[in-house]
Amino acid sequence: MRRRRAARGWGWWLPQVALLLALAGLVLVVARTVSDNMERQDMVLSLGFLRSTAEFPIAESFLAYAPGDTIAWAFVVGLGNSIALTLLIIVLSTMAGVPIALARHSGHMLARTLAGGFVDLVRNVPLVVQLLFWYGVILMAFPPARAAAQPLPGLFLTNRGITVTTVGITGTALPMIVTVLGGLTLTLITAWRGHLHKASLCTLGTIVAGSALWIVLDLGLARDVPHFDRFNFTGGLTLTPEFVAVLWGSVIYASAFAAEIVRGGLDGVPRGQWEASRALGLSKRQSLRLVIVPQALRMIVPPMNSQFITILKNSTLALVVGYPDLNFVANTAINHTGQGLEGVAILMLVFFTLASAISLAMNRLNARVQRGGA
Repeated sequence: MRRRRAARGWGWWLPQVALLLALAGLVLVVARTVSDNMERQDMVLSLGFLRSTAEFPIAESFLAYAPGDTIAWAFVVGLGNSIALTLLIIVLSTMAGVPIALARHSGHMLARTLAGGFVDLVRNVPLVVQLLFWYGVILMAFPPARAAAQPLPGLFLTNRGITVTTVGITGTALPMIVTVLGGLTLTLITAWRGHLHKASLCTLGTIVAGSALWIVLDLGLARDVPHFDRFNFTGGLTLTPEFVAVLWGSVIYASAFAAEIVRGGLDGVPRGQWEASRALGLSKRQSLRLVIVPQALRMIVPPMNSQFITILKNSTLALVVGYPDLNFVANTAINHTGQGLEGVAILMLVFFTLASAISLAMNRLNARVQRGGA
């Protein structure tokens, strides 16, 4: 039987209308003050500066960029760097956090003590300090390019970064790449909806189609081995000290928080579940995989939502070591154009959108886990 909603009188509406009017008045006062101040300084609120030529370099990027491109494209390039950096930190820190959590949860005293000491040390030192520390370590501990350290064949460590040998596809590989990516996307969607048999068929179809296109297009593989050329290495893939410092420092920092979230989820499962699984004859590993983890996920996923959003916001600290993320590019554009208010507004809008997307995806995952579909 549906409960009838009680009638709301003026005593309920009046305070809310008054609060809404007060907020609107505050916004108008702030907007008018900003407008007057900008008018006195001959400044105009406009996004027209995005069409101007950037005329500043971006040291490294995942997207093609030149100083002759527009400022709008520079923002896109910085956004690409921020998204790639954030995804790498999320994946690597989560992978690193699981074994640390298991070590904290184990009965091995040394492993438990070392894991606890790592978490306490990393969590209690500000991230910006850790980034500066790792950046200094890379610059001071690694040798110059002329005397590069080579711990493995094709891997060179210098104070100008880490250079590795890469393997590329020769020939026109675009049709095969599009086919494989489409097949993988279809497989993920099918598996997400719980149709595991169809997902297996999609995987098999993707492998067969990719292999057939590889043969038809006559594709091949070629190694790009780096070599020293007068002042620095050329060829291969070079990860700059700035990128390595922000990636390594952020992964170390985030893994400590991820470990605590996972450990909290494991501790939240009643002890009786362990004992019941042992009574069924399951080993400790089987108990963990088949009984404990599915229940722990219900307590792990919600705090991981906040953890991933924090990682996204912390990516702006890449600025302190000079890695050109979106925050770095926006600050450079503001210094060149003087459009500070617009630049900061774009930053806020972009990060709000990205954080909302992460939250939406994690909420969908959480709903699925709570239903027992994970």
